[in-house]
Formats: sequence, C-alpha cells, structure tokens
Amino acid sequence: MLSFTICSPPDILPGKMGRKLRGISGQEAVKAFKKFGYGQRKGKGSHVNLVKPGSNRLTIPLHTELSVGLLANEIKKAGLTVEEFLELLGR
Repeated sequence: MLSFTICSPPDILPGKMGRKLRGISGQEAVKAFKKFGYGQRKGKGSHVNLVKPGSNRLTIPLHTELSVGLLANEIKKAGLTVEEFLELLGR
C-alpha cells in the first residue's frame, strides 16, 4: 500500500520576516540595493535593472508597493539576508 505525505513548501521568510517586508516601494528597494554596491543600468518601462560585478542582475519594478515574494527573491539573489536588507533601508 502506498502512503503519501503532504509537505508544505519551504519557508523563505520564517516567522515575522514576511511582514517586515510589506509596504516597501520599488524606489526604496533600489536605494537599499545601491547602498549595497549595485549600480543602476538602463531599464525598460517601469523596471530598473541593477548590476554588481560578480553578482546576479536584479530587476526591480518601480511599484508603490512590492510583493513580499518578489522582494524576498531579489534579496536572496543579491546574497543578503532580510535583516541586512532592512538595515540598509534604515528600518
């Protein structure tokens, strides 16, 4: 007889980390990543491309509020923790 276990997806943002990323605009995120050493590259439309030698390119939409999942993914691609990112924001 086969038995299946339902597993929830891994938690990228344990605890209250997801809540701390709410309400961050695209402009705020761009400023924080620039403080970390990223430079702005020519973007298209309402998106900004950020580059840093030896790191992944980040694409940030200039929305009034970024989704938590998108922001968490870009923070991870940059090699930062949520705490480090929030520190760069001054929060």
